[in-house]
Amino acid sequence: MSSDHGRVINFGAGPSALPLPVLEEAQKGLLNFQGTGMGIAEISHRSKEFQAFLDEFERNIRTQLDVPPTHRILFTQGGGTGQFSAVVLNLLARHRLLRPQAGAAETTLDYVVTGSWSKKAAEEARRLAPGATVRTVVDARVYSKDGRSFDNIPPHAEFAFSDDPALIYYCENETVDGVEFSHDPQSPAAFPFHLLKRDKLVPLVADYSSSFMCRPIPHLADHAVIYAGAQKNIGPAGLTILIVREDCIVDVDAAAKLGATPVPLILSYKTLADSGSLYNTPSVLAIYMAGLVLQRMKQNGGLPYYEEVNRRKAKKLYAAIHEGEQKGVFRRKVQQGSESWMNAVFEVLGEGAEKKFLDGAEKEGMKGLKGHRSVGGIRVSLYNAITEQEVDKLIAYMTQFMAEAASTEAA
Repeated sequence: MSSDHGRVINFGAGPSALPLPVLEEAQKGLLNFQGTGMGIAEISHRSKEFQAFLDEFERNIRTQLDVPPTHRILFTQGGGTGQFSAVVLNLLARHRLLRPQAGAAETTLDYVVTGSWSKKAAEEARRLAPGATVRTVVDARVYSKDGRSFDNIPPHAEFAFSDDPALIYYCENETVDGVEFSHDPQSPAAFPFHLLKRDKLVPLVADYSSSFMCRPIPHLADHAVIYAGAQKNIGPAGLTILIVREDCIVDVDAAAKLGATPVPLILSYKTLADSGSLYNTPSVLAIYMAGLVLQRMKQNGGLPYYEEVNRRKAKKLYAAIHEGEQKGVFRRKVQQGSESWMNAVFEVLGEGAEKKFLDGAEKEGMKGLKGHRSVGGIRVSLYNAITEQEVDKLIAYMTQFMAEAASTEAA
């Protein structure tokens, strides 16, 4: 039976909460991994025991997400930021192999900019692809309430993809800004897959770092690359998970001979694929803990279970934010329909009110609620490890805070 170990509720955006049973099991593995007499942080990554664990981890991802055989699952390091670079270099190499006569001036990269992370990804592409055209397909700030914030998913009619881009990039969930593409295909805030060309393999890239394994990935097979830093939803920092379509695992050295930018071996998808993600020493401990999380997810019913729980958590939290907005205590930061399931953001109105809210929450054993330093406000991260009961506790506190604000105003 688990004790609480004196732990608080961690609503932080990442590194973020992990399930207590996983942490307790990991304690055992740190001392003695699967009866080897060595801890997981000590064992060779080329041992048969670790290889078997890695294989099971990959199978659990493939099975739960229904990843088709056309795609490889790879494990690396560097987080989402590392993939800002890797996707550009690998897909430019692919593009050069497919079109050896095309120079930089004839090369286009499409970026859908809906928040801070997709903006950074586009900036990195401009650094790494000089001479190429890095297009902003759509910029959500244009459609924001104040003309400068990321608070929405733009209308489908505003998306204009290039005819033959080297890649098309989007960030499924913007952790900083609390904006997410809807998974309801009928929603105007869903990603416009219907606007993509259907007569070719589209080089579609998605950053799923803060929503990976929270629910199924729509149109997964239509993606060229999906990547996710593990430290949001399924593990500690240090592990990056890739789902890469086979045609995007290319010979980067052959592409370089044709004029493509040379790709560092550690960033090459082919290097990772050919070595079974063991070209160099991987993040063994992070893989172990993420693997334990996937095992637990499978035992709990997999993605259907987590999707439904996450739906309920988000629904009740946004209802509380709306109630606070009606009472003049809170103000939502994201337009309705574009809100994130994983990162709910809002403001507490009134001088000194935000600090009072945060201090009061901490006294109740709830931490990690302060918004990102670049945008401020409150951010509640509802990753898989956050239980409904913990969300209910936060909502009870929000309700109490609203009542106290109302009584203060009346006085």
